[in-house]
Amino acid sequence: MEALHRFGHRQQGKRVVTIGGGTGPFAVLSNLKKYAFSITAIVTMADSGGSSRRLMDEFGQLPFGDLRQALVALSRNGVLWRDVFNFRFPTGGNSNGQSEGSVRVEGVGGHSLGNLIISALQEINGGDLLLAVQDAQELLETAGDVLPVTLAHTTLCAELEDGSTICGETDIDTRGEKNPGPLPAIKRLYLNPTTPGCAQAIRTLRRADVIIIGPGDLYTSILPNLLVGDIAQTIRESEAEKVYVCNLMTKHGETDGFQASDFVREIHHYLGGRVDRVIMHDGSFPEHLIETYAEQQQHPVVPDVSRVQEMVPEVVVDRLTAIGTDHFVRHDPERLVRAVLMPGSAEWPPARWE
Repeated sequence: MEALHRFGHRQQGKRVVTIGGGTGPFAVLSNLKKYAFSITAIVTMADSGGSSRRLMDEFGQLPFGDLRQALVALSRNGVLWRDVFNFRFPTGGNSNGQSEGSVRVEGVGGHSLGNLIISALQEINGGDLLLAVQDAQELLETAGDVLPVTLAHTTLCAELEDGSTICGETDIDTRGEKNPGPLPAIKRLYLNPTTPGCAQAIRTLRRADVIIIGPGDLYTSILPNLLVGDIAQTIRESEAEKVYVCNLMTKHGETDGFQASDFVREIHHYLGGRVDRVIMHDGSFPEHLIETYAEQQQHPVVPDVSRVQEMVPEVVVDRLTAIGTDHFVRHDPERLVRAVLMPGSAEWPPARWE
């Protein structure tokens, strides 16, 4: 920790940009905020399910789920405000649409309170989403900025190897859960309609010192960002160091059978260029968790180091997992930040499973 804090002090003001979506970037952002970096999280706007879907259908708004998660990850305003933004109203209620205490809940069941707050802030700001996010940042006292990758509506679509097409981020994301058997691989990912990148996001990428891509679901959280107009080109042309954080596990219906090099290959394909560094886990997991994940047709991503070394200038392999009390495998936030920003440090304790 002392080594990383000394490093963070020396790098004060360094412009670090993350790009992704879902819960993946949470580990990076929640630990980056401990140091004096200038942080910006650019998040996908391809979400199409849950509370976000209902707000899109009812009010024509963009999806807020990934914005909310990044805001919470960067929040410095205490547990209460983070809990408020993460709170989700239970579905149901009694027959007259009221809960105990006569608090009206009809219509909000299943909604994330954070999504509703952002929606309200957007209305207060005359429909301007960027101003709404700025107000949310003030409420949460975030340690950095959060930006949508685009300000336009679009739908994520996947063309499969069998010629069929799936449209909608949620349908792509959950098809493995709904179909346990073999599934045709994703051949091509695209947005319909094509959409321009958010000008502020493009400006931030141009000025970045480090751009961190991932971690997150490859086809539904990371690649949708690279499909947005000018985003991939801006990353390619940026003088920033480009770092890709590879997934820990494969996902049925998206990355079945993928090794680390397969993830990197897809990133390079949609980016139109290569990254400078790839971060990947060494492949070790407790045996009982491997069996648990295998039941869901998820498997550890094999770190085929020699192949990845042929694709990128620098490869960092470390034991990057943290096992939570819920028995899910996640990236260890501190070790991940070290691997991203100060690889090769000798002043680092061995990893441990909890």
